[in-house]
Amino acid sequence: MGAMKTENKKSTEAHAYTPGLKVKRAMTVDKTRRLPILGEVLVNLGDNVEHETITARTEISGNPEIVKTSMLLGVEPEDLPLYMLKEVGDNVEEGENLAYYSAFFGLIKKAVASPIDGTIESISDVTGQVILRGKPIPVDIDSYIPGKIVEVLPREGVVVETNAAFIQGIFGIGGESQGRIRMAVGSPSEELTKDLVRPEDKGTVLVGGSMVTMEALKKAVDIGVSCIVVGGVRHGDLTSFTGEEIGVAITGHEEVGITLIVMEGFGKMTMSKRTFDLLRSFEGYNASVNGVTQIRAGVLRPEIIIPHEEVEAQASEEKLAAGMVPGTPVRIIRQPYFGIIGNVVNLPVELQQVDSESRVRVLNVELNDGIIVTVPRANVEIIEE
Repeated sequence: MGAMKTENKKSTEAHAYTPGLKVKRAMTVDKTRRLPILGEVLVNLGDNVEHETITARTEISGNPEIVKTSMLLGVEPEDLPLYMLKEVGDNVEEGENLAYYSAFFGLIKKAVASPIDGTIESISDVTGQVILRGKPIPVDIDSYIPGKIVEVLPREGVVVETNAAFIQGIFGIGGESQGRIRMAVGSPSEELTKDLVRPEDKGTVLVGGSMVTMEALKKAVDIGVSCIVVGGVRHGDLTSFTGEEIGVAITGHEEVGITLIVMEGFGKMTMSKRTFDLLRSFEGYNASVNGVTQIRAGVLRPEIIIPHEEVEAQASEEKLAAGMVPGTPVRIIRQPYFGIIGNVVNLPVELQQVDSESRVRVLNVELNDGIIVTVPRANVEIIEE
């Protein structure tokens, strides 16, 4: 412990290896498209693909269905095999008889029909039950982004590469989607309200400013908007909209009919001018979007990918290699300043005690209104320009 304290006191350069929120006009984007279980890859190395191209396909087992056959026939379980019309492994169609019982010279007739299309998986003379397995469920994996296949993972999937603008948000809901970018507002401080969502916005990626209202969200779903990108959203509206309490641990599973990507945080929060201007410069372009967010181990951020032909910018690519320095733009990712953007003022070498009574490395951040706050370094992330 003594050596550790000495090291801290002697340190003259502080680094914080925090995940950076990327906002880049041009970069190479690679996406791994992988099947949940082994299957068949349908494209080849070097192929050019569109976002909807099916790159790999597999099938997962259908759902099981239990049929209490002996009980329905009125016979003993051990006698069930005598009355079965089908055997294990046979395919059956919905409504087709599985078993038939006749007594008293045909005066009593009972039949048990299959409730589904599927296959007979087992016939039990102990329980008297027949277990059916539904038809296999096909699973297709599309390319998600247009580009080139740069790697094939045999029986698993592929890696797709493209040149694109790449923008990460702080929070999102909903999964992968795609659409043409339309700027619904004129400035990053303008709210996205119901009247700004138009019928012709079906299938678009709609960009708002400081906040999206509950009414605008509902109208966007009714119209069929693909995605909304906005600075902020009220936490209460989000909870009402999804029908569940939304945390920031992991999202993306919500089935709400739209993808929502929040760039700054909860509440009314002006979108970063750089992000807003970048999106505006690509208005009319097609974008691939994904609202999946994970703040636990293996951080995932919601993303906007806008493929284009501009040459990848090389300048300033290495400036984040050494971590944060005074002047580095950062976003605070914990309360009470969640989502607020500022610039690093300085990075004190000494450990400081925080509310939890633990001693941690901190940094001083100047917020947009000129106020300087002190926060643990683990509570910020670099905004990668």
